[in-house]
Amino acid sequence: MKLRSLTPSHRGRTDLLGRQSNPFGSLQREIDSLFDDFRSGLPSFGSAGLTPSMDVSETDGEIELTAELPGLEEKDVDVTLVDNVLTIKGEKKAETEKTDKDFHLVERSYGAFSRSLELPSGIDPANVEATMSKGVLTVKIKKPAAAESRKIEVKPTS
Repeated sequence: MKLRSLTPSHRGRTDLLGRQSNPFGSLQREIDSLFDDFRSGLPSFGSAGLTPSMDVSETDGEIELTAELPGLEEKDVDVTLVDNVLTIKGEKKAETEKTDKDFHLVERSYGAFSRSLELPSGIDPANVEATMSKGVLTVKIKKPAAAESRKIEVKPTS
């Protein structure tokens, strides 16, 4: 008798064909699939397909953010600035018209979304402007004036 056959295996059991079986194999495959979908940018759960794509650019005087919001109108979007965090929220509602169509493929997403972006400190909410045209939201944020520094002379005590 071999000593090795008496020691427990940490790799799982073997089936009748000698293959290793793992009781958590299907769970591991599901988790791997979830992370693969996340990394590839494919929506696989919830409202991930509704998260708007954004571009952020900067000049000397302002920060400009553009977000794609196809199918939405101005009334469907909220833009807020609280504690230097700009948040874009909205909801794309499903059409409620009853039809007798049998769909073979449905790829359009519906539901609520929220996207936040931290801005530099000192942004004045009065200096933020949001416009929307053809499903593209543009937010322009004026930068605060740069803080002035001043050298302070150190004097000896009397």
